[in-house]
Amino acid sequence: MTPLVGRATELERLDAVLDRTLGEDGGCSVVDLAGTAGIGKSRLMAEFCRRAQARGMTVLRGRATEYEQHIPYQPFSDALADHDMELPDPGAEDARGDRFGLQRSIAKLLVRIARSGPGLVVALDDLHWADPASLELLDHVVRHPPNAPVVIVVARRDRQTTASLDAALTRGIDMGTVLRLKLGPLAEQACVEILAPGLAPGTQSGRAAELYAASDGNPLYFLALLQAGQAGRDAGQDTPPHSAGLGSVLLDELTPLTAAQRRAAEAVAVLGDRGSTALLSAVTGRDETEVTADLGALTDRDLLRPGPGGRWALRHPVLRAVVHESTHPLERVRMHRLAADALAAAGAPAGERAHHVEQSLTGWDPQAVAVLSEAAERSAATAPASSAHWLDVALTHLPDQPRHATLRRDLMLRRARALGVCGGLRESRDLLHEVIAMSPPDEAGAPQSVRATAVTLCAVMERHLGRYAEAVALLRRELTRTPGPSDADAVELGLELGSSAPHATPYPQVRADVARTLDLARSLGDEVAQAGALSIAALGETYEGNMGAAREASDRAAALVDALTDHDLAGLCEPLARLGWAEAFLERYADAERHADRGLAVARRGGRLYVLPHLLLCKAYVRLQTLRLDSAMELADEAETIARGIGSDELLAFVLANKAYAQVFALSPGDQGALTVADEAVAAAGTRTNWWASIAWCVLGQAAMHAGDAQRARAAVLRGGGENLNALHPSMRPLILEILVTSAILTGDTVAAATWADRARKEAEELDLPSQQASALRSTAHCRSAAGDTAAAAELFEEAVDRTARGGAVLWEAFSLLLGAPLTAARNPDRARAMWTRARQLAETGGARQLTGLADAIHPLVHVAPPAQPPAPVPGLSAREREIAALVADGLTTPAIAARLFLSPRTVESHLSRIYRKTGVTSRAALAVLQTKLELRDTTNGTAEPT
Repeated sequence: MTPLVGRATELERLDAVLDRTLGEDGGCSVVDLAGTAGIGKSRLMAEFCRRAQARGMTVLRGRATEYEQHIPYQPFSDALADHDMELPDPGAEDARGDRFGLQRSIAKLLVRIARSGPGLVVALDDLHWADPASLELLDHVVRHPPNAPVVIVVARRDRQTTASLDAALTRGIDMGTVLRLKLGPLAEQACVEILAPGLAPGTQSGRAAELYAASDGNPLYFLALLQAGQAGRDAGQDTPPHSAGLGSVLLDELTPLTAAQRRAAEAVAVLGDRGSTALLSAVTGRDETEVTADLGALTDRDLLRPGPGGRWALRHPVLRAVVHESTHPLERVRMHRLAADALAAAGAPAGERAHHVEQSLTGWDPQAVAVLSEAAERSAATAPASSAHWLDVALTHLPDQPRHATLRRDLMLRRARALGVCGGLRESRDLLHEVIAMSPPDEAGAPQSVRATAVTLCAVMERHLGRYAEAVALLRRELTRTPGPSDADAVELGLELGSSAPHATPYPQVRADVARTLDLARSLGDEVAQAGALSIAALGETYEGNMGAAREASDRAAALVDALTDHDLAGLCEPLARLGWAEAFLERYADAERHADRGLAVARRGGRLYVLPHLLLCKAYVRLQTLRLDSAMELADEAETIARGIGSDELLAFVLANKAYAQVFALSPGDQGALTVADEAVAAAGTRTNWWASIAWCVLGQAAMHAGDAQRARAAVLRGGGENLNALHPSMRPLILEILVTSAILTGDTVAAATWADRARKEAEELDLPSQQASALRSTAHCRSAAGDTAAAAELFEEAVDRTARGGAVLWEAFSLLLGAPLTAARNPDRARAMWTRARQLAETGGARQLTGLADAIHPLVHVAPPAQPPAPVPGLSAREREIAALVADGLTTPAIAARLFLSPRTVESHLSRIYRKTGVTSRAALAVLQTKLELRDTTNGTAEPT
């Protein structure tokens, strides 16, 4: 191996990474080695790996390759190739589902490997050539660092790096998870005084200096010039420094080779890192013994290097490129064809064969296209960018003849689907326009109409691009054309119209269309479509604040959905998300989470990736409201990963707004993370004025309020609400108005505060939603408190606590308790301490660091002295049993307790049986009396529950 010189500073920083990773606070780090070709990235990476191994760490090394950029997860597969826990075939049946699930599985695999020893280093070379699926996986690891001693070190050519890779690494630098080392030229002294004497002893220092000047300090170029000079001297020639460039110098190394040796080198270049002796024998058409002899000769010349698993590779990727490009085109095509045949005989997966099939195609070949089609099918869910590429290759070679029209249309539709989930929304939309043009209206009456499917999918793409007016126009034209679509197609189109239109126009303008679709689905006996239409209606009415109609539609949709099998629901993923959101806004949290969970299972199996963020965020919203914030954050992070992969700014704005909303309460006071994410959500929404843009602005207002910027909070909500605030989500308007009330009071505008509080009260009465009613009560309480009527304010906060507790919104119960406790302390200190204790317990258990911080801040206002830590109310009861006993004392029934704690009634009864046995009481009434006596004793003694 070439000596490593001139990189002392970089090695010092890399050693620091290892020290930190293996230290007490060790975690995941990513190192980015960037520089030009041949600058020494791979050599520095090798030294880093050697040092990690010397410390006992597991080291996995993989490489992306120039001519295999569409083989999914290649560098990660390469890294795990010799490990006993290999990366599963992304196209295998047991690996299907979605690529984001596979990303999480791989991240967990890395954690397991890291924890099996001191730590893990994953070294990925030449990542500028990585396939899109690998780049998505790396981005996932950068944004969600594994909680284990893992170092991911990547080497790449900065000028050839894709924008997505550069953005992922730059984002990691901003987050503090990525260390970037940009390698520059080696110093002249290192090359002339160390490298030259060691590698070419006969080279005089003056000549070495000339070679250094010709190489511009690039070590690969300098070493190639040294080698050329050494070869010239051995042949009795005085070889001047090369001026034709690195490629010419490397090509000179091939000149002394025999024809057989040259052919072996070309075969290695064709096969890349997969060149086993047996495969090389098949590609060259020579006996394995002869090939082995040629490989030995090439190794002696340092052209080849042996790799793991008996595979061979050329010394450097630049050398491979030189050899591959200098191979005669016809010979190169023949070798790729032989490689594809040999891999097929060996049972290699279609994705690996597809690369060689692509390189060997010179015209229409049905068998070759069948391989490409299979590779596309197997990678559609886990690597859609690769799937779209293979389909594009097939389409490129498909003859433009009428007899191939059906196949062409099928391949185009499949490619449009793949593009739609890997960020190619516009390209997908344009391709679908072609499919629609190829599908005459008179074909639409056939079952499973391709035209209707293409129109519907095109509308989905337009919707994700934020082009709702275009989506609606496309759908309406298709529904009203002559001849009209079949009834089944009209239902499919009508459901998408119901999904698209409310974003562009108020729901009342599409209510009749949804009703027609429902009637048509009912006439066809299509219960799945009926459930879909009712789910759309439920969410639409919810957004309009028509809660009676929303409840009715939600009840009818839920009854149908619950009676259907998962197989029936395969095409109902998006309506399931709408039903879940409607139920969440109706504050039916258990139903919303149940339907979101079912939708997630169905969507993952069916590969409906664009629906996953909606389902994940619905579940995250429920867990936020019920104060399970750690889980809510994980769900929001997963939704963000998918949204970024899909490439829709519209969807990303919605995802980031919901993530920021959870962060407002999950992050500690003073943490600006929620504000940063909310800012990005608003930026992604752009100048749009639809539902999601309004939500993004309102969340920004909430984040600004918690960050202490009342002026910005007010401006953001007013920007999102539009004229008269009518753009605000009606079923959440009281809660949003509370932001305006609070900001107005903090800025001294009590008149505006009173006006907004009065509007919140009136709208909350109409909505009849406990959380919204509680918010309106808090708004009024803020105004009363500002006016000096603290007693009235305290009563209002307590009433807000009661509303939220009955509705199950634990988040707002804890929030209301904390706001009311300081005001209650003046007239009822014991009650105030009990309020504070419950609030802080709820906040701490639920992971609401913002609220625990608020509790600590108001502690001196509620407690004269630090709270004591009494024993458990009843010795021997667990924390869960004490919680259930307290709820029994509050008069809650078993079903009510089960709903509050998200348990089954049977589980609650089991806990009660154990409580009776431990306490010696025999009834709920006796238990309530015992619990009340113990609580009175605690408040009399001035004690409180431990937090």
